[in-house]
This record gives sequence, C-alpha cells and structure tokens, in this order.
Amino acid sequence: MRLLLSVISRRVHRAAVHTGTRRGLSSSAGRGPSPRRDDALVVGSSRELVLSVGSQVEVRASFITEEEEGALLKELEPGLRKKRYEFDHWDDAIHGYRETERLRWGEACEEILTRVRSVAFPEGSPLLGPVHILDLDKAGYIKAHIDSVKFCGSTIAGLSLLSDSIMRLVKEDAPSEWLNLLLPRRSLYILRDEARYNFTHEILKDEESVFNGQRVPRLRRISVICRNLPAETPTSTELG
Repeated sequence: MRLLLSVISRRVHRAAVHTGTRRGLSSSAGRGPSPRRDDALVVGSSRELVLSVGSQVEVRASFITEEEEGALLKELEPGLRKKRYEFDHWDDAIHGYRETERLRWGEACEEILTRVRSVAFPEGSPLLGPVHILDLDKAGYIKAHIDSVKFCGSTIAGLSLLSDSIMRLVKEDAPSEWLNLLLPRRSLYILRDEARYNFTHEILKDEESVFNGQRVPRLRRISVICRNLPAETPTSTELG
C-alpha cells in the first residue's frame, strides 16, 4: 500500500493510507454499470485503522447513471424549491440546508432505491419507511456528529447528487484516528456498526474540501439517505 498525504481542516494529519487497488465496473444487462466497492476513495490516519474499520465503510463510485440522477432530481426539486435554506439546526449539526422525507416514488426512482437497499442492508432487514432527503447549499456543511440510535439503526446508506464532497470520520475517543471518504457525484456511501457508533461524521465546507492534497470543489449537494430501524442497543452506545 502506498502512502498518501491528506490535508485536514484545523489540523494536518501525517500519513493517509490507500486501502487497496482501485476496482472497476462490470456490466449488468439493462441497468448500465454495476458498481463495486472502490477502496481508492477511502483513506485514513493509519493502515491499521483502515483495515479494522474498512469492512464497515464503503464508497461505490458511479452507483447511479446521469439519467437516474436526473430522475431523482425531477421528483425532488419541486418540493425542495418550496423550502428555504436553514442555517440553524435543532442540534447545531447542519448549516445551510433544506430537508424533507419521501415515502412514495415513481417507478424509476423506486428501482434505484431498491438497488441501494439490496446492496446496503441484509435481506429482510427492517428499514425506515421514509427516505431522508438533505439538500446542502454550496455554502452549507454538516458538522461532526454521531446520529442517535434512537432514530436510526446500525446502517446508513446515501446517494450523493449534484456534487463531489468529502466525508470525514473521526474516532470519538481518539481524535488522531480518522478516515476521509471521497464521495463522487452519483456515488453511494455506506456506514455500518462501529463506523456509525464510535466515529463522528461530517461533510466538509467547500473551503476545506481537500482529498489527498487535491482540491475537491463542493457545490450544492443533495443526499438521498436510507436507514434501517433502530434496535435495542446497550446504553454505552446511545450517542446523539
């Protein structure tokens, strides 16, 4: 594995580690590219951390096509345009955002979401019915936080529309241990288990958006997020 350098806002971490060789895309009849996990899009503060948490963090580039992204936006934009961007979140976690939930989708979008669920969640896993939609303004950002297990379960899967972005995970009890995820436009990210409960996650501001020393401009970004239902969890992991 070759060493990579990653510039981090507020501090500079030393060695970022490539998690593996970049994997390609295979064809799937009638559905365009069938995306595979792309380890080149996940780097971390140490090889050991990447190996220990790597199975719980995935980024799949080109998970949807440009046409599929257009179908999702066609359904989402009319409702989002009726809302204004907010800069005060109830727990101060998000700035410059609009959000909504959607339960019913057209056929094309429902097929996309079925594909997301089949990849991210075990068969038969109880899922939250409404899909969460988060529209982040170009000047917006998501601060480091851990989702409460009272509202969602052990897995979260999100499609990234309109813009590339950087997601950062930092171990809550060891801030020097971190992972950076490059989320290309039209990719899917998945966080599971330890990556959900023991690491904060955030979407970086445009001016902080750097991956392996390379600037990644952050434009307006819409995320389409699926979650499973919360289960009984030990008190020690009830983080919010």
